[in-house]
Amino acid sequence: MAISEPRVMDAGSRRESTRLAWAIFGVGILGLVASFVFRMLNDRSPSVADITQSFAFLATGVAGLAIAVRKRENAVGWVYLGIWLAVGVIFAFGGEYGYWATITHPGAPAGTFAVWLNNWGWVPVFGVLFTWTFLLFPDGHLPSPRWRPVGWASAILTILWSVAFAMEGEDYTDAVNRSVPNPYTIRSLVPIFDVAREVLALAFFVVVALSIASLIVRFRRSHGDERQQVKWLILAGSINFVFLLIPAEHGSGGLSDDVLGIVLALIPASVGIAVLKYRLYDIDVVIKKTVVFTVVASVLTALYLGVIALATVGTVSRVVVGVVLLVVTFNPVRRAARSLADRLVYGRRATSYEVLADFSEHMAETYATDDVLPRMAQILAGATGATRATVWLLVGGELRPAATSGDEPLRAVAAPGDTLPEIPDDVVVEVRHHGELLGALSVTTPPNDPLDPARRRLVNDLASQAGLVLRNVRLIEELKASRQRLVAAQDEERRRLERNLHDGAQQQLVALSVKVRLAQQLTTRDPERATAMLEDVQTDTTDALENLRQLARGIYPPLLADKGLVAALEAQARRAPLPVRIRGEDVGRYGQDIEAAVYFSCLEALQNVAKYAEATQAELVLSNGGGVLQFEVRDDGVGFDPASTGYGTGLQGIADRLAALEGSVEIRSAVGAGTTVTGRIPFGTSG
Repeated sequence: MAISEPRVMDAGSRRESTRLAWAIFGVGILGLVASFVFRMLNDRSPSVADITQSFAFLATGVAGLAIAVRKRENAVGWVYLGIWLAVGVIFAFGGEYGYWATITHPGAPAGTFAVWLNNWGWVPVFGVLFTWTFLLFPDGHLPSPRWRPVGWASAILTILWSVAFAMEGEDYTDAVNRSVPNPYTIRSLVPIFDVAREVLALAFFVVVALSIASLIVRFRRSHGDERQQVKWLILAGSINFVFLLIPAEHGSGGLSDDVLGIVLALIPASVGIAVLKYRLYDIDVVIKKTVVFTVVASVLTALYLGVIALATVGTVSRVVVGVVLLVVTFNPVRRAARSLADRLVYGRRATSYEVLADFSEHMAETYATDDVLPRMAQILAGATGATRATVWLLVGGELRPAATSGDEPLRAVAAPGDTLPEIPDDVVVEVRHHGELLGALSVTTPPNDPLDPARRRLVNDLASQAGLVLRNVRLIEELKASRQRLVAAQDEERRRLERNLHDGAQQQLVALSVKVRLAQQLTTRDPERATAMLEDVQTDTTDALENLRQLARGIYPPLLADKGLVAALEAQARRAPLPVRIRGEDVGRYGQDIEAAVYFSCLEALQNVAKYAEATQAELVLSNGGGVLQFEVRDDGVGFDPASTGYGTGLQGIADRLAALEGSVEIRSAVGAGTTVTGRIPFGTSG
């Protein structure tokens, strides 16, 4: 219960915040609808500018609602919702109701108050819009605690500036914009409020500049997602700034006013896109194409105006020259604009020489696989604007993605022959050195920003420079692989010697130890038998030493190599401390690795019988059938429960030895019923 309760509270809090966001948005909608109703009652049809500017504030409300619902901890959404509520209630509804209550139906309640509120209510709205939205964007927090004084200054200045406007005397107007006395001001303090209004305006502009500066600082410090988010707002703000420089037709009420709302709507739209990260990574392409369009349009417009001027004051020949100049300069201007856009958006990406120089510099520093190939992929992605750039390395008939700049993992592709296989990327360029295929470079670009000829040529140039690097990297990879094979072979040989010593010589030494103890016990009771046993110990010791010498030389025990399994195991059985019966049925000769595996496995099993089974006798059965060589070691000892007892070192060694030859081992035992160890090795045909 203690674990689930916070989750329930969090879910309830989320529901409450969602309801609150929808309620604020709904009140704003009601205010906007009511304003249009009162406008119709006032017999005033809404203009295009009214509709488009209402659309801009509606975009603010929608963006605020989306952010508040999906990212309720982000303060930007709630700020936008507050702006939307103030606009819907104060501007839209308050303005139209004030006109209706004072002009259409004079004397209606709260009409004067509505006009007064509409006179100064825009101050806190725009005060918050031009400061806090910049300070809090995009994560809802200030860039750092050092910006808190700017936030406090914005809040205090917004309040004081609002009071100064609410109490002004000079510029106060009624519902039809006629200058009238402010009914709510203090007459004796009007001069103070008017001066304060101007002074506070200057101070507020400083705070706005600092707020915009915070966005620039955040952009310079940011990277990844946050940098792309800030780019969205910078793009929308730049478009608004350029648009505001365009003069309206006839001074006011012209085309600029009609489309101003649509342009203003770009700011909340960009904020919503950035915070919610919808199609976030296309922003570089959008900025690039916007810059290209703006530059081309500006230059061609200037040329067009020049042609018009020639047409009004010049001859026909001058006009023709102007038109030809307009046509001829289009492509150069477009290319220059694209180069400028690449430089502004992608920085150093546009200069092929710098990319190749940077690549050569890093290649000269190191040839380590873990540094060179990832760096090559990063350079390739940065130079081409690719969403994914991959360096492929051909090793052992397989094309492997050695390094990639993207997040999506790629798989190796079989590469038979001397041609590249199909690779799931937009552009693939093979890498060769002295005619030998070594790998490839591949890039994937956004659908709306495909590789142009210049960047495609850059990929080819980079591939031509990468041949020697990939050859060196492949040599390093092959050297690493050969070293791994050598280490693996050494480890396997070491384990083989350990098993042979453990299963062969150690078994003999254990038997010797048991015989020595028996001889000690018989020295007083039966000296003759003790003497004979010591002679056997001497013989067995000589045999054990010979086996150790042979193993040290890396060959099989002499008897196993000369006579085969049955004879070698019978010789070992005669040295065992307990009676061992050997039976071999149709057992001939086999490969040395098979005979060694069976021989040492049987010795290990007999050694376990002598050490742990407490048996009185044992039996070893060798059989051959169906292309499988099988051995069984049975004893009449105390047994054990296989379900509760795992393999010890000896049994695990038998299992590993047989598994190396695709064989298997099976243990059958029960408490008080002895143990049977069965091993099988396939060999194909009998010897």
